[in-house]
Amino acid sequence: MTNHKQVVYQSGLDHKSKFVLRRRTRRRFNPRIFIDRTIETTAIVSLLLTSFSGVGAMACWGLEIIETNANPNIIISSWQQQKSICLGAMLVSFSAFLGSSLVGASLSIQRDKF
Repeated sequence: MTNHKQVVYQSGLDHKSKFVLRRRTRRRFNPRIFIDRTIETTAIVSLLLTSFSGVGAMACWGLEIIETNANPNIIISSWQQQKSICLGAMLVSFSAFLGSSLVGASLSIQRDKF
């Protein structure tokens, strides 16, 4: 027996030699669930990237101080450039977190119809 929502099929014999009927429901694509999971994943990934970029910026800052103390004739350190790159990545990923959180909150408020 086939319906557009459920598929009923017979599986083998169980331990008491009776036929067992099982129902298997089809999953439909739900765009709301897809959008919610995408926003949630974006928020989590952007927070992780923000934290890793912050740790990288602090490490580059420390190595820049060590390099400057070791050789005071250095005007522009390569660690300074790396620190700027890490801080830029941190800023971009944190703004992505804020944006995805704002979109997720506005969609949930719109769905609840406050």
